[in-house]
Amino acid sequence: MRCDAQTLTQHAIALLQAVGMPEDKAHVVAHVLVEGDLLGHWTHGLRLLPAYLEHIQAGGMTLEGDPEVISERGVVALWDGRCLPGHWLTFKAIEWASERAKLQGMAAVCIKRTHHIAALAPYARHVAQNGQVLLMMTSAPLGGSVAPFGGTEALFSPSPLGFGYGDGHQPVMVDVSTSSTTNNKIIQYSRDGKLLEHPWLQDDQGRATNDPTVMQRKGTVLPVGGKDSGHKGYGLALTVEALTAGLSGHGRDDPSLPWMGTLFLQIIEPDFFAGREVFAQKMAWVSDRVHANRPIDPQQPVRLPGERGLAQMKQQLASGVELADSTVDALKAWGDKLGHPFYPQPGHASAT
Repeated sequence: MRCDAQTLTQHAIALLQAVGMPEDKAHVVAHVLVEGDLLGHWTHGLRLLPAYLEHIQAGGMTLEGDPEVISERGVVALWDGRCLPGHWLTFKAIEWASERAKLQGMAAVCIKRTHHIAALAPYARHVAQNGQVLLMMTSAPLGGSVAPFGGTEALFSPSPLGFGYGDGHQPVMVDVSTSSTTNNKIIQYSRDGKLLEHPWLQDDQGRATNDPTVMQRKGTVLPVGGKDSGHKGYGLALTVEALTAGLSGHGRDDPSLPWMGTLFLQIIEPDFFAGREVFAQKMAWVSDRVHANRPIDPQQPVRLPGERGLAQMKQQLASGVELADSTVDALKAWGDKLGHPFYPQPGHASAT
């Protein structure tokens, strides 16, 4: 089903406010979730909203106040997110780091005890459009589902890594997990009775499989690279762990709550190096060569990371956001429950 993006955003804001979230925080959370769907990250879009609402009503998310500043020294900060909405915390950290990067060349924020932050691509797009470079990564202390390369026991979370920059033409957005797939995708495929596209999982004996239900029988997710070159994903997972859990002082050996995460975020200002204009020129040259690269399949030209998402965003803003029937049904159910009936509108051009 396709629904108008603006209608979806306003409905999400209304539901979040109905369970007590202040308007400014609800506004950010709703926009990030809708943008996740617009960019094609359907596992990290509005599909998450019902779970957020349940967690809020169970008292699992802090709604009021600001993060606790543990330390701020020059261009480096450590915050305790207090389980506040992760989307709002992330943009607050981006604002803090962006202003200092303009003055000092780069700045970094580490936040422990954030709530879930959804897809990383919306943050990368925002920073890239403003001419700066973003590096971010997050881990979930209770989200252990990924085995280290060569092992069979869950240890790491999918621990995504995000990177964003502008090439003078459009934002380039890298949003990848250090695991072969995400927990949300596994859960959804298991619910739908579907097999995963590739053998991204393994059973408790280390045999690769594409059956998502293996996770209910002590199965684990393989790191990026799978059985052949999973040492690469394993190395990336350790990198994320060091920059999130290590730098924040809150890791898998500390008490945590469901949906709680740790975030590392760094913003770089190209003007302190060769300059924004030169940066864009160099990256535009690379982008042009990417597009000119002879594809394996002529019907599928080589793309830049995030390029398909940007095309989907443009198309869905015009024709409506494509949502699974189960997501629409959940939004309707929560609307009825909270006194905000949901009447999906067909898509038309509207901005979020």
